[in-house]
Amino acid sequence: MKLKAAITGVHGYVPEDILTNEDLAKLVETNDEWIVTRTGIKERHIQRGDGLATSHMASEAVKGLLEKTGTDPKDIELVICATVTPDYMFPSTANLVCTQCGIPTIGSFDILAACSGFLYALSVGSQFIESGRYKKVIVIGADKMSAIVDYTDRTTCVLFGDGAAAVLLEPTTEDCGLMDFILRSDGTGENHLIMKGGGSRFPASHETVDKKWHNIHQEGPSVFKFAVTNMADVSAEIMEKNNLVGDDVAWLVPHQANKRIIDATARRMGIGDEKVMLNIQNYGNTTAATIPLCLFDYEKQIKKGDNLILAAFGGGFTWGAAYVKWAY
Repeated sequence: MKLKAAITGVHGYVPEDILTNEDLAKLVETNDEWIVTRTGIKERHIQRGDGLATSHMASEAVKGLLEKTGTDPKDIELVICATVTPDYMFPSTANLVCTQCGIPTIGSFDILAACSGFLYALSVGSQFIESGRYKKVIVIGADKMSAIVDYTDRTTCVLFGDGAAAVLLEPTTEDCGLMDFILRSDGTGENHLIMKGGGSRFPASHETVDKKWHNIHQEGPSVFKFAVTNMADVSAEIMEKNNLVGDDVAWLVPHQANKRIIDATARRMGIGDEKVMLNIQNYGNTTAATIPLCLFDYEKQIKKGDNLILAAFGGGFTWGAAYVKWAY
């Protein structure tokens, strides 16, 4: 029988330190009402401490995942980490996570697809399971966005937080797992959402630092327009492709960038607010971590056999959707 890749466990981690809207109002000209009305965000968690980076949050998520699923680190065969804030350009964050979690010398690598990164990584990891090559694959979404946010720019500093979450993929012959996915990209969005400095086009220099090219730059209205249209369209597309209607979907698991984008996606899919996973108010936009953090927060409410639609939109532009039938 054909193998499918089933999510058999999920675990998340966010740092203890919290940055509230009131805290941000002391840094830039803003207030709680303005932020909540436009984004839905109340607070976000921030990774503080010398030398603490994305890998440390990701490792906490993976350690929790291994413990709760009773999995021996030596049984893991592949680790994929989706992130736009790696500890270093190289070695990869996934390499560091393996070492920190006692996972031996297996294959591990990072995927960079901005806020759609977890969906991209999930689709890649699933192929290794479905082919029969591997039986236990960990897929992580993790970002320390506070490392690249300019806290004098009120258009971006209110949006982002830090966090990580990981899922375990295992093979199944049951009617569950990752049923289908759609991935999209459009490089014409390059300048609308970008961190311009630090790559091979604009290597780090006094000029790139002075121009703040190592921070996030976002043209909010343009990104909002693209995100609303494309995230909603791809969610509806994957439903139509799999003959699903609103009543068939137990949960929409959307990227947590902006509540208005999430609401528009739900309306396009024909599902009510009660079926939408929402935790943006607590974490803000944790980029590649948002979707798995939603799964972690709502895990006890998801039932075996539930139809989930995962949807995301991110810089690049990248976007996509996945149809998952819950396995436990």
